[in-house]
Amino acid sequence: MFTKETVIGDALRMGNAYAMQKVLFEFGMHCLHCVLANGETIEQAALVHGVDPDLMVEALIKAAQS
Repeated sequence: MFTKETVIGDALRMGNAYAMQKVLFEFGMHCLHCVLANGETIEQAALVHGVDPDLMVEALIKAAQS
């Protein structure tokens, strides 16, 4: 699957992209198609948005498998 070091754009291509986008929106990440999404890791994005990276990864893994 993926980890905190996975780039957001790559993560979205690894599973149920719609469900993972919904999770990211719920964490306050509304710019999934911006340039940063293609170069920013899950951990970097989580920290910028004041979110625990481990919680975000757990939620994304669950969403990717749905």
